[in-house]
Amino acid sequence: MSLDTDRLSPEATDVADPKLRSLERQGQLPSWATIAALGAAAVVVGGLLAIAGFSVGLFVVGTVVVFAVGLYALSRVVEGRRKATDRLVTIIVTSAFLLALIPLFSVVITVVGYGIARFDVQFFTNSMRGVVGEGGGAYHAIMGTLIITGLAAVMSIPVGVLTAIYLVEYGKGRLARAITFFVDVMTGIPSIVAGLFAVALFSLLLGPGARLGFAGAVALSVLMIPVVVRSTEEMLKIVPNELREASFALGVPKWRTILKVVIPTSIAGIASGITIAIARVIGETAPLLVTVGITTGLNLNPFDGRMATLPVFAYYSYTQPGVPPQPSVDRAWTAALVLIIIVMLLNLLARAIARLFAPKTR
Repeated sequence: MSLDTDRLSPEATDVADPKLRSLERQGQLPSWATIAALGAAAVVVGGLLAIAGFSVGLFVVGTVVVFAVGLYALSRVVEGRRKATDRLVTIIVTSAFLLALIPLFSVVITVVGYGIARFDVQFFTNSMRGVVGEGGGAYHAIMGTLIITGLAAVMSIPVGVLTAIYLVEYGKGRLARAITFFVDVMTGIPSIVAGLFAVALFSLLLGPGARLGFAGAVALSVLMIPVVVRSTEEMLKIVPNELREASFALGVPKWRTILKVVIPTSIAGIASGITIAIARVIGETAPLLVTVGITTGLNLNPFDGRMATLPVFAYYSYTQPGVPPQPSVDRAWTAALVLIIIVMLLNLLARAIARLFAPKTR
């Protein structure tokens, strides 16, 4: 943007001239300057490390530091302090983002690299009953994971959604504050505590040593309910009060306003939060380890006996591999890969649900 000095008064022109001259003195780095500076920094750091001893970590860190300092100094001379500061902050933010992606890509590459060895039809169609060494699969663990997680969702979703509706639409006074406090506490409890709670509960009801799939579902629901409550509560809070007031003005009772106005408006966020809550508990190992245990055969009845789940299957396959150990270790990595795929599909489903049920703007 340029200033038209012809329309300014002589006094204003005298004041504006120094600023105009300052802007005219400031140049602009070419578009290829950033790439060139990064390449030069890589060459300099690589040359120094070639003499002192090369290290990938030092090379990356040193390149980023030299690149940031060099580009800032160059931009400070050519473009001025404000543009140089902007470039420096951009480099810092981008570097932090890429640094955060390193563990994610490392986990994905490692699990895919090791888990692809047993990612075959047999792994998804066979159980481990009667299998020693090579062969077998995790069909029984996959079905157990889906059954137990489904039961946990059936118990947690109604409780969590109704609790959130009470806190937002009805809750006042000490009871609402107490519920909010305990939800916050439950959000931060370790997963093993939920498992020990379920073990103690079913030991009182069925006797010591009781292990069944429903106990694992109860443990997972303890972890899932606060997540559902929090996500649903936040979605209900962002519904404009004007919609509620318009419904009340038409004589619609409060329960019907909640059912026909508030929930449909926030259903996209609620469904997305519920799906993410399911993805959060489906990979829990500690509570299922103490409540459900492990079995080598298929058990589709969560109310009778032990069941296998993917997290516990992977744990036992890796920690107690048997002889020879490699087939069991391969099955553990493949189970981890399947678990990651399930969690990824649930997150994609959450995005699809949010887009499908999002309020229409037209």
